[in-house]
Amino acid sequence: MSQRLPLFVGLLALCMLATTSAPLPAQQRLRERILQRQQPQSENAGRGERASLPPGVRVEREIAYGPDPRQRYDVYLPARTRPDAPILFMVHGGGWRRGDKRMPSVVGNKAAYWLQRGFVFVSANYRMQPDADPLAQAGDVAAALASVQRRARQWNADPAKTILMGHSAGAHLVALLGSDPGHLLQAGTHRPLGVVPLDSGALDVPALMNQPRLPQLYRDAFGSDPAYWRSVSPQQQLARGALPMLLVCSSGRRFPTSPCAEARGFAARAAALSVPMQVLPEALEHGEINDQLGQPSAYTDAVSAWIQRALMQVRR
Repeated sequence: MSQRLPLFVGLLALCMLATTSAPLPAQQRLRERILQRQQPQSENAGRGERASLPPGVRVEREIAYGPDPRQRYDVYLPARTRPDAPILFMVHGGGWRRGDKRMPSVVGNKAAYWLQRGFVFVSANYRMQPDADPLAQAGDVAAALASVQRRARQWNADPAKTILMGHSAGAHLVALLGSDPGHLLQAGTHRPLGVVPLDSGALDVPALMNQPRLPQLYRDAFGSDPAYWRSVSPQQQLARGALPMLLVCSSGRRFPTSPCAEARGFAARAAALSVPMQVLPEALEHGEINDQLGQPSAYTDAVSAWIQRALMQVRR
């Protein structure tokens, strides 16, 4: 009975809001807070890493790459950093309007796994809606990456050995940057070796926005202008100089689109441009794609092997 009490209280509050005369914005904020608390822990976990981080890991927190409080990243350093360590740069999801670089589903298993293999792991925040639209958010990610690469040598890391990774909305942002690396170059980055979008679902934004019964979060993110849709769509921005990508997708997800069907269409367009891409379907839920990467599994092995092959491109 005690486990049901929070849900009952939340439902009661929602019912009261339906009849109250309080201003609508306040009602909406309270509704969102109640619903957010009821979301799965893996997608809406609080701040702080999991205990699975290896012993001796050092963390440098809240490194600024811009004036806004959200323009910060954290750097996780292995106990023994070898010279010229590779960098895994992670971008959180959250529907372009929430999320945080310290969420356990963003950091925990992934940081533990790659830190043990000598990587420097970076987790970045970026400005949220309504303060920044997805195009500005992609610019934030590019600026954060440029800052990391400029500082890389102080962490014994090699800026030429960078892999971009992101989940959900973060997957959309890294896929957009990988599709047209001009945004990265303008920010002053070294060209990353590859991109790993984890279950984006927004690779073809115009097709997405024409879906019936589209969830409001996409309309909030991308608006109503088809020209803007194209400007923030990885599929429409895909160029011959795009970065190699490993497109991880949830094979069971169908709404509002099938991320695996979208990923295959994206990869087919890339093949016509001679851009190497691989689609990796996984029988996992959207949140599990993020949370379980780094746990012992064939999924983790496949992503790790792809990253290792990408790192072999670095010329000595």
